[in-house]
Amino acid sequence: MKDIEIAQNAQMKPIIEIAKQVGLNEDEIETYGRYKAKISLPLKNKKEKNGKLILVTAINPTPAGEGKSTVSVGLADAINLLGKKSMLALREPSLGPVMGMKGGATGGGYSQVVPMEDINLHFTGDFHALTTANNTLAALIDNHIYQGNSLNIDPRRVIWKRVLDINDRALRNVVIGLGGLTQGIPREDGFDITVASELMAILCLAKDLNDLKHRIGNIVIGYNYEKEPITVNQLGVTGAITALLKDAIKPNLVQTLNHTPAIIHGGPFANIAHGCNSVVATKTALQLSDYTVTEAGFGADLGAEKFLDIKVPVLKKTPDTIVIVATARALKMNGGVKKENLESENVTAIEEGFANLARHIKSMKRYGVPVVVAINKFTADTTAELNKIIELCKEIGTQAVVADVWAKGGNGAIQLAQSVIEMCDKKSDFKALYDNEQSVEEKINKIVTEIYGGKGYELSPKAKRQLKMFESLGWDKMPICMAKTQYSLSDDAKLVGAPSGFIIHIREFVPKLGSKFLVALTGNILTMPGLPKVPAADNIDIDETGKITGLY
Repeated sequence: MKDIEIAQNAQMKPIIEIAKQVGLNEDEIETYGRYKAKISLPLKNKKEKNGKLILVTAINPTPAGEGKSTVSVGLADAINLLGKKSMLALREPSLGPVMGMKGGATGGGYSQVVPMEDINLHFTGDFHALTTANNTLAALIDNHIYQGNSLNIDPRRVIWKRVLDINDRALRNVVIGLGGLTQGIPREDGFDITVASELMAILCLAKDLNDLKHRIGNIVIGYNYEKEPITVNQLGVTGAITALLKDAIKPNLVQTLNHTPAIIHGGPFANIAHGCNSVVATKTALQLSDYTVTEAGFGADLGAEKFLDIKVPVLKKTPDTIVIVATARALKMNGGVKKENLESENVTAIEEGFANLARHIKSMKRYGVPVVVAINKFTADTTAELNKIIELCKEIGTQAVVADVWAKGGNGAIQLAQSVIEMCDKKSDFKALYDNEQSVEEKINKIVTEIYGGKGYELSPKAKRQLKMFESLGWDKMPICMAKTQYSLSDDAKLVGAPSGFIIHIREFVPKLGSKFLVALTGNILTMPGLPKVPAADNIDIDETGKITGLY
């Protein structure tokens, strides 16, 4: 049975019942139909002490699939099955991957969050609100320039881009304001995907509505003719942009197939943004449950590093355990096996591809948090292959547990849940990767050498010029958000496994003063993806009853 068929056959509980499971009353939620709701903040009856936090990450993604969200859902279900009170805190899916190549982000098989179609499509409208707010700001910037430009904004130095929540390569570079005197001031512009918008990052890092407003006001939208930064506060529209996000900041409550409460909120990509769900979502789950299972996007080199170095200082709660998801299939691909040959047993390829997993284990352990490896089981995996992964992990002092969550849901992750609960009770000594007071160069070098395993980095002439300006403005004392390919530890997507001696090439920096980090664009990373030759949209259909097929 396909994922969508399993989800459509599910017997969901009314969302009011799911809310009651975690101590929320009807007046503390705003329902969106029978099975979705937003949680009103702040919570009235929050616990004084946070529950345990479990961060799920993975090895570098491959076309074979790793199933990080699937394992996250199964693990949360399994913890509940063991009689503990658990919740999920996941990101919202973007329509870009849903209609493109990657597909949705609601898990799979019997380890899913539901209603699957709603979550993967428009959900509660958060992404539409973000898109509207982002583009309203863009329109206000261009209107200001057209109507006299009292701020002396240089049209050539406007850095605020328009966004769209779909992969559309044709919009990466555009010219606007054409058509005559009344059509605006002609200038070059471009579109990012919505999940790359600074407003998305801000929504996911803001502690409350006031913090959201403060951060929005600090956004740098461009520079004037004297090369001085111009902010949203100077433009005078902070309140208007914040007002458009008054509902979007409220976390969304849904459920798993096993009726585990799940908060799904925010969705920045980890390859071009910081890759974590919202601080308010994670904090809410920590206050309502004893164990919160959350995830960070793509591999540990991207999402987990950013979770630990960008989100944790705002959340003010470090993970009690880190779970790294790996599959025999992905390790075989890292060992040189082609996708069409993955069904055949190949223990040797697993041994060769294990270096990728080992690198991620090492990088996560350097934070001083206990690490467990979850081997996401696929039907073609053999006992010899799975045992080899367990053996190799044991040799480097790490516990690995097989999880059969796609086929069995939470029941397939009982052993994993037991191991994670045991690890959560161990003492951890969290050590951040860098101090924000260090120079930008020192922080980047730490990420490249200690997380990626590279030799160093090089800055383009443009990046060097930017860095000098940022230092003069005092913008260098913020975390670094590396925008890098997810497919490799390096900035070359084809360099799989665990390469060493490579150099990370930084072509440009983008200041994000509202998010309070600097984005470093590496290699040929794009902030507006394109659709593949055969997009997932080709398989999606809907019948006369409104039943959707082909969504995954």
